[in-house]
This record gives sequence, structure tokens and C-alpha cells, in this order.
Amino acid sequence: MKFESILDETNGFGRYQIALVLLLFIPRIAIPCHFLMNNFIAAIPSHHCNISSLSSEGIFGNLSQDERLTVSIPVQNDGTPDSCHMFSYPQFHLLSNSSSPSEVAVVQCQNGWEYDNSTFISTLATQFDLVCEKRGLARASATIFFVGVMAGTVFFGVLCDKYGRRSMLLVSYVSSIVFSVVSAFSSTYIMFAAFRFLTGFALTGIINISVVLSIEWVDTKHRTLIGVFGSISWSLGNMLLAGFAYLVTDWRMLIITVTSPLLLATAIWWWIPESARWLIANGKVETAYKYLQKCATFNERRDFTSRVKPEALSTVTTVDHHVHSYTYLDLFKTPQMRRLTLFTGIVWYGVASTYYGISFNITGFGLGLYLTHFIYAAIEVPAKILIYFSLNKVGRRITQTATLVLTGVCILINIITPIEYWTFRTVITVLGKGLSEASFTTVFLYTTELYPTVMRQNGLGYASFMARLGASISPLIMLLEDMWTLLPEVIFCTLAIFSGLIAWLLPETNNARLQETIEDIEQMRKKPIYFTTEDQINVPLKLPISADTTQ
Repeated sequence: MKFESILDETNGFGRYQIALVLLLFIPRIAIPCHFLMNNFIAAIPSHHCNISSLSSEGIFGNLSQDERLTVSIPVQNDGTPDSCHMFSYPQFHLLSNSSSPSEVAVVQCQNGWEYDNSTFISTLATQFDLVCEKRGLARASATIFFVGVMAGTVFFGVLCDKYGRRSMLLVSYVSSIVFSVVSAFSSTYIMFAAFRFLTGFALTGIINISVVLSIEWVDTKHRTLIGVFGSISWSLGNMLLAGFAYLVTDWRMLIITVTSPLLLATAIWWWIPESARWLIANGKVETAYKYLQKCATFNERRDFTSRVKPEALSTVTTVDHHVHSYTYLDLFKTPQMRRLTLFTGIVWYGVASTYYGISFNITGFGLGLYLTHFIYAAIEVPAKILIYFSLNKVGRRITQTATLVLTGVCILINIITPIEYWTFRTVITVLGKGLSEASFTTVFLYTTELYPTVMRQNGLGYASFMARLGASISPLIMLLEDMWTLLPEVIFCTLAIFSGLIAWLLPETNNARLQETIEDIEQMRKKPIYFTTEDQINVPLKLPISADTTQ
């Protein structure tokens, strides 16, 4: 008997599974808020040199504020005050002659800056003066956060195999709350960066473990539905972020606001079950049977105890658990696993880099900051609905390839479209954003099905590491616009198309049986193994040590 057959006896997609997915939906809402919050907390409002010290010296006399700016700060080509420079001494002649002679000496701001607070009460830039030569530090805070996520991927990937999904989920909840709150009360940029790193580190556990639990408790034919529905939490949280940021314009309070769902998640943690698959694989058959009994009772399968005895779970092969402990090195030891690891790493890097490259670019489209972010988030919902049907009808490989290549095409269209056609550019960008999200939704489910059970947690841990690497570098790529305005878009376009073509080299997994061992992968090559009635009855379940089904 395979584990899928045991799960079918409890009703592999009943009220128990739906309740579990909803319980895990709540903390997942906070994830996109933290991941994309940099669009708001690191925003750089209009600013110019602080000239209040000159006013206190009585130099300006009865001049108005506009006149004081005129004689103190040079103007840029667009007529606005220079953000980083001031005249070495007041130029009173400019009150009668608006042209500024080129020989007039200018210096960098001597007494800090004055900021436009009409949109934001406070941001990282205004709090720590991250402007002018320190401007890159504002974007770098996103990179630091994603480096933390990258490190957390490896940490939680190992520990949730060793100590279980449920316990590590609680650790992730509590540590995320603590680190987020401390970062909100940081007194220096260094302190903020350190605790944002730790926040990203802790949040990774919520991302991976919640998906693992969802997938491991549902039957095979509902994997796609659960994967797509779970990802809706990202889109919902993303849309809510636009509302939160609009209402809460202080960066400290915004961090606390978007972290608050985790308090509720911690309170309802007690209702979340451990993975029966993990328990069986680790020899905890009695505990697994109790959870399966609860599942059957909740799903109104009263005859479960008569049809499945505890001894049946003992037939699950756990020999590998005692003979061989799998590590990340096993991803590279055999030819087909090495090929799979290389290709999925490239695809994940391309998916994440492109998605965040588009998500962090929410200016220059003729719309407000909040409205652009909301539209970017809202387009993800229909994209996910369409991708659900695409995954089932045309398969994972074609869907993954098509969404990535079309994302690159959208970016390419924007590169060659003049900036004055901002309406057309906005439509194409929103379409590209929807496609990039569709590629992200697909790659989570696809990767879960590609790796064998013994390496699934490690495989997804590695893939997530590559994704976070791409996400962490994206903000830095955005800084290349100072060299050439279109350079970031050219890079993201190339990455999207290249990773899409690499996805075509992966095997199809639609309706295929999940592979259990590395040997299965080596024998399978590109030919998937599909479910048959005979498979479900006669093939014994192999559930090794790290048994997980992750996303």
C-alpha cells in the first residue's frame, strides 16, 4: 500500500485538508508584505539641502521660502531644486535674473536635508538620510533582507527534516515576530539591516513549511488546486500591502502592521497537525496513525480504523532513514539528479529575479505609487486562475516555459516603446507582472513534483536558495540604471527568456506519480511514471528519511 492509498482512506481532500490550508493561509498573507515592503519603507521622497541654519543667522531677511530656495540651491534641468548640492554662498542676484551662471561654486549639503512629507511621514531614507551618495543603501536593505531569506532556506530545510514541520513552524512564527518588532525600533541603519536580515531568515520557515504541510496532507489529484489556492495568499497579502502602506505612512508602524497577522497565526498554531508522511518516515508510526485518525474522523470516514490498522503504516519502507542520511551533496552525485539540480536552479533564479525586478519598479508609469502596486498585485489573481487550468490541460513544462518567455517578451516590448506612450507601457508591464507571477506559481508546484521524496526538502531548499539569490541581486541590478536607463530591463528580459528555454529541458510531471528515491529519478529520465490502479494496489510505499513534498 502506498501512502497515497492510505490518505485516500481518510478522504485525501476533505474538510480536514481545507481547514489546514485556511489555517496556513493567515501567516502566508504577511509574507508578501515583508518581501515587497521596501517599495514603501525605503522610498526616497523629494528632498533638498537643509538651509534652516542660514535662516537662523538672519541672512535671508524677509524673503519667502521659495525665494530662499532660489538663492541657496541650484535647480536641475526639470526646474526642481537640486537634491544634493547648494550654493557655497547665497546668490541674491538670482531673484532678478533666474539664470544661474555656471561658474558659481556649489557644494554638497552641509546641514542635512529637508524632505517632502506629503506622501510619507517617515521612511528609511528620511530617518537615516539615505540619499545622494548613500542612496544605494536604501535599495541595499532589500538585498540584505533577501540574503537572510536565502540563509534561512538552508537552515529550515535541514531542521524541519530533523525536528518536524510543526515545531519548526512555531519557531518561525515567534522569531519572525520578535525580529520584525526589533527592526521597527532600530536606532541606526546598521541595526535595522541586521534585524531585517534575521527577519528574512525567520520568515523562510513559514514559506517552505506551510507549503510542505499543505501538499503532504492532500491527495495527488488536488495538488495543483492546493498549490494555486495557497499562492492566492501571496496576491491577497500583496494587495493589502498597498492599502496598509497608504494608511500607515510611517515606516516603523508599517513594519508592525504587516507583522500583526503572525500573532493570530501563533495563537492558532495548536490546531495545525504534523505531517503524517514525515512521522512515518521517521519511525513515529503511532503518532502518524493518531493524526490520520483525526483526519478521517473530521472528513467523516468512520470506517478508517477498520480498513487501515497501525501495522499497515509499519510496512512503509524506512530503511533508508537508518542507512543513509541525505544531504545537499546528494543533489550532485548522480547524472540525472545533477542535471535536474542545475536546470531547476537556473529556472528559479530567472523566475525570482524577473518577478522582483518588475515588482520593485513601480514608478514611471503615470500612476501613483499605491495604485501601481495594487494593480501589480491584483493582476496576479486572474493569472493564477488561468494558470490552474493551464497546468492541468497543457502540463507543467509548457506552462513554465511559456510564462517565462512571454514575460521576457513583455519586457522587450517596453524596452523598445518610447516612454511617452506610458499607457501602453503600463498595460504591457502589468501583463508581464501577471505572467511573472504565473511562472512563480508554476515553479513551486513543478519543483515539488520533480524531486524524489528523499531529496524533496533539500531540492526545494536549494531551488529556494537560488530564487532568493536572484531576488537579492534584483535591487542591485536596478541601480545599474544610473549607467544606462534601459540596462536593468535588458538584463531581466535576457534572464526571463533564457530560464524559460532551460525549463523546456525538464521532464513533464502532470498526473505523474511522485518519485520516491534517487534511483527512481535515474531510471525515469524524461519519461514520467503515471498512476494506474495496479500501481496504487501493488507497489509498496517508499518513504525515506527526509520524506517531504515541498514547494
